[in-house]
Amino acid sequence: MSAHWIAVASAEHVRRGLQEGFMQVCHGKEGPLMRIKPEDKVIYYSPTEVFGAKDGLQSFTAIGAVREDDAYRHHMGGGFVPWRRNIDWFDATEAEIRPLLDRLSFTRGRQNWGYQFRFGVLAIDVQDFEIIADAMNARVPQMV
Repeated sequence: MSAHWIAVASAEHVRRGLQEGFMQVCHGKEGPLMRIKPEDKVIYYSPTEVFGAKDGLQSFTAIGAVREDDAYRHHMGGGFVPWRRNIDWFDATEAEIRPLLDRLSFTRGRQNWGYQFRFGVLAIDVQDFEIIADAMNARVPQMV
């Protein structure tokens, strides 16, 4: 049975993963990425458009399923060699989080709802996954 996750990254970083078919979490750290297994479903939440900016994007920006491949390291230059997993991205549109805050179990009734995202990876239940996927107009092969 697959698990459901929210990964956190700026939209510009997520879009690079969308183009190249991979995901990366927590600035390329191995540990958090290894919690995510093949066939797990992942939704990216982007607090900002640009890494380090304070532009307040606060949107879900990508959704997909992890491929059967193992996690691997990728040389990006300048000595940066992050861990990645390959992912099959679903067709979807970006969706703002604010209209969903009262519907999601991990944000409902929480004034400091953004605190949930501070570790870069958050396990969510299937109901939350389905709410977000619906808001993103995602074409998910199987909602499991």
